[in-house]
Amino acid sequence: MRRLAGYAAALSMSLYLAVKLIWVAAALLGQGPDDYGTADWVLLNVVTVVMAMTGIALGLALAQRWGRRLPAVPVIFFSWVGAGFLVPMLPYSVIKGVLGALGIDLGGGEDSASAPRGETVFLTIGFAGMAVGLAVALPIYLRERWPRAFLGRVGDGPARSWTLATMAMAVASGLGLAWSYWALGGTLGLDPAHRDRWDLNGRLLNASSGLWVLLGAWSIWALTRCRPARLRRWIPMTLAFGASGSLFAWSGWKLPMVILQPGGFVTAEYTMVAVIQHALGIAVGLIFMAAVLRVARREDIAPVRNTTGLE
Repeated sequence: MRRLAGYAAALSMSLYLAVKLIWVAAALLGQGPDDYGTADWVLLNVVTVVMAMTGIALGLALAQRWGRRLPAVPVIFFSWVGAGFLVPMLPYSVIKGVLGALGIDLGGGEDSASAPRGETVFLTIGFAGMAVGLAVALPIYLRERWPRAFLGRVGDGPARSWTLATMAMAVASGLGLAWSYWALGGTLGLDPAHRDRWDLNGRLLNASSGLWVLLGAWSIWALTRCRPARLRRWIPMTLAFGASGSLFAWSGWKLPMVILQPGGFVTAEYTMVAVIQHALGIAVGLIFMAAVLRVARREDIAPVRNTTGLE
């Protein structure tokens, strides 16, 4: 399953890469979109080309034996960012597909209509295939390479609270509540000139972000406080890994967009509100990941429990 999912992720992302390379070549030949300058459009797509190539390499590393021999730091970092970008979007994509099949207008149709249908299909397959591939292959890879971090229950060891993680949980809870508030139609903190940009699709995205950051806060609480004691450790470890990666990756992507505003990009929030929330998202994501690594390192050096009754 790990090999099949890894190869599927790499193949799917290859389709996405092909479209992006075509877009870069077309822009250099003067066939870029009207609402972007050539330099902005090329730069934006070159960044996504590099990300796509990294995703392909990650899929192959998860699938092949040599991936087990790679240094831990780059494997964990790139899988953390890649999974953070894509895997938390799977529930949103399913709900969006169901609502679309029911004929409910989600809005956001202008962006999807700007690309030819064939290219849109390739982009969708690339994202979805990479997300599903990572969702399957990555947990198996991590479990095979660092089994002790995922085995057992959260109550097997002593609770070890971390002040910085506690503060990050409080900030994460605030972010989750704010995104949930906006998902339910709240307008506090939104710029009246741009708040109409958040249609049903935008509210679904906020709901997804709010859900994942709250799941991340709960997971870190479970891991650091060892509660509930009988919960299997792989559940909060996996959720914390994905939620922290989502916070770091998406906030790290959106913060430069808010500041640089390529192609006339605007956000529904007041600019300062958007800058603060994304800066906090990056910081909380890093702290959550540090907490996950602390727990994993603690479990890796813990003595093996004798469950046989034999000395």
